Amino acid sequence: MNLFSPDLYRNFGIGFLAGTFVIAFSNGTEIVSAIAAVL
Repeated sequence: MNLFSPDLYRNFGIGFLAGTFVIAFSNGTEIVSAIAAVL
């Protein structure tokens, strides 16, 4: 198993995005604005 496989990065990215959306929806628009500013 290759530690630095594309699947790892894809799964991490999906998990990160999903977690970000959950946090954003649970905390309100302040977090959304902060994320938008970073992106």
